[in-house]
Amino acid sequence: MTADIGTRLREARLKQGLSLRSVAQALGVSASLISQVETGKTQPSVSTLYALVTHLGISIDDVMGTPARAVPDEAEAVAMPNYSSAPAVQRAADNPVLEMENGVRWERLAGESGPADGLLVSYDPGASSSIEGKLMRHAGIEYAYLIEGQLTLQLDFDTYVLEPGDSMHFDSVRPHLYSNRGDVVARGVWFVFGRRQQNLEMRPAAGNDSSRSNAPLASAVDVLRAIDGL
Repeated sequence: MTADIGTRLREARLKQGLSLRSVAQALGVSASLISQVETGKTQPSVSTLYALVTHLGISIDDVMGTPARAVPDEAEAVAMPNYSSAPAVQRAADNPVLEMENGVRWERLAGESGPADGLLVSYDPGASSSIEGKLMRHAGIEYAYLIEGQLTLQLDFDTYVLEPGDSMHFDSVRPHLYSNRGDVVARGVWFVFGRRQQNLEMRPAAGNDSSRSNAPLASAVDVLRAIDGL
């Protein structure tokens, strides 16, 4: 079940009354790229996708067609331990899918109303979370386990090559970049805690261009403004 990324991003931009040019300037990319993403002619990279959803005041859940539900507080969780109304089992054919630039694929796993995002992530040979080679950062704590292939993680100033069976865990605010430098697909399971609640608390984007800062973002990997409050 592949998500229609471009249509949902375009709808969000138009709802905010933003022009292609203003969004492109804010992200430090071309208006042509934004247009091609919206029309489905190309797919965004992971870092550009994070940049777009943050600038538009939406979440990745919205892009995937599964709007995030409110996570209950501790008292509510005690009173309603089975607060999730989602089915206990999600079939593979029903996994929401995001196909991104240069061979990165996310499949949303079951648990859309829980505290974590579960993802089956694939990187084709040569694929990277940013084709510009820029490190990204965002809200959340990442836990991942590599099932097959080889994946290179650049985290701050350190570089790690993950093999099948290796796992990782770090605060996603730390600058990081994933890349597949091997010749086979790298695939693993990710759980990201905290990102959904941050999205729920994210302030809506302004209703017009004039209310936004005139200063362009330094890069597409530093645009998650909500991180400033973490």
